Amino acid sequence: LKKRADAARSNDTSTLKDLIATWVNQDFCPSSLLRPDNKQSRGFAHDVCGKLLCPAKWDWNDNLVKAGIRDQTSEYIMSENSWPLFMYENYAVNGGNLEQGLFKSKILVQAFKAVFTSPSSAKEADCDGNGADILEKNQHACQQLNNVKVKTCVASIINMKKVTPCSLAYIMCQVRFTLSGILSWCTVNGDFDYVLQQTRIGAMTDTR
Repeated sequence: LKKRADAARSNDTSTLKDLIATWVNQDFCPSSLLRPDNKQSRGFAHDVCGKLLCPAKWDWNDNLVKAGIRDQTSEYIMSENSWPLFMYENYAVNGGNLEQGLFKSKILVQAFKAVFTSPSSAKEADCDGNGADILEKNQHACQQLNNVKVKTCVASIINMKKVTPCSLAYIMCQVRFTLSGILSWCTVNGDFDYVLQQTRIGAMTDTR
């Protein structure tokens, strides 16, 4: 079972590595385009990836913050206790309420659909930046599951009828890893623990 799970995760990672590069290039038009076959240019060294990975409590546009993150100073520790900006609706945060817009970003919807329905279905995600509430409404992530004639549709195989805390946490970790410059998967990346982040998301969403 572990081998199958590892193989499935690896396949999802490979799929998203290509797709997320395309989505970032299309939506943000960075001066340095992401290459689907190259992760080394991603992470905090890349301005757009860095912005999306930056904890929402900090302002990536502040050069002091950006330098502190890139230099890995003690004031700017990347841990699972902060939500990355890519998890927020419109990739913007309300400093007075860090839960507003959380889990509603377009890239999360796209990644969820690419993994659990099909890569082509990710094109149906809202294109106006409003995203979709993949926690409560689920229409955008799970719509037309009964009509999608894709043999490898994961959602159909596992009889997924709605977005679950575990599936959301899994996609969040996949997106974060794909945006990063890390070449191989590991449960702990510096001070960021993917397992603890998944647990945190599960605990938080279960109470909603």
